[in-house]
Amino acid sequence: MNIFVGNLANETTEIELSDLFQGFGQVKSVQVMRELFSGASKGFGFIDMPGRAHSLAAIAALDGKDLHGQPLRVNEAMGRTAGRRR
Repeated sequence: MNIFVGNLANETTEIELSDLFQGFGQVKSVQVMRELFSGASKGFGFIDMPGRAHSLAAIAALDGKDLHGQPLRVNEAMGRTAGRRR
């Protein structure tokens, strides 16, 4: 299941997110989205966990959890819609 994680602090790393989510099950991949030229965090990322039950448990436990002084926004990632730019 693909999970959206928002409201990330600039210093949040993929390793931190992986460690945080591994407490709930296997983490397949982690990606913090970054600006193309500066490399600065865009403030959100995605976690891919293979088990739906583990993913839902992680979402329930981590939504609103404080990380680097900011409450995380965690929910199921939505697919792109047909009208969005690619």
